[in-house]
Amino acid sequence: MRVIAGRFKGRRLKTPTWDGVRPTSDKLRETLFNILGSRVVGARVLDGYAGTGAIGLEAISRGAAHVTFVERDRRTAALIEENLTMCGVEEGYTIACGDFLTSRVAVAGGFDLILLDPPYDIGNIDRVLDRAAGLLATDGLLVLERATRQAPDVPATLERIRDVKSGDSTLTMFIRSRGASHPPETL
Repeated sequence: MRVIAGRFKGRRLKTPTWDGVRPTSDKLRETLFNILGSRVVGARVLDGYAGTGAIGLEAISRGAAHVTFVERDRRTAALIEENLTMCGVEEGYTIACGDFLTSRVAVAGGFDLILLDPPYDIGNIDRVLDRAAGLLATDGLLVLERATRQAPDVPATLERIRDVKSGDSTLTMFIRSRGASHPPETL
């Protein structure tokens, strides 16, 4: 695994030596960031289910203002820290160790980009999406990486705008529902 583009382009990242982490492929990350384009520059990004941190690190490499990584496994959170250190990142990030649904992450005004890559067999994806909707800025974008065979139920708080298929994976993109009444969570 490596950083695809930006100021850390080509840097190799460490991957876990244990089971339970499914890193996003270089190809799928490249597709994602080609779609996001300049939207990443200056963005407040939430990398939920961060795994190795490759998605959030790619966002930092491409000019994100701040990335919040959420990962429940302490070993994996330590791996994210190692990957950030290997790239020389000293600021502009936070690592929250805990479950995405119960973590106390928030940013004033909401996150501009929320990038979620939960386990493909997660059973409560509708709750995950609803939680993420409450963290999303009014004009923010939520991207869910999921198994192509498992289309999520879309909560009323979100509007599905695009699917991009790549092999067994699909990137599903959402915006806040125009009818959503709750403001983004703040600090």
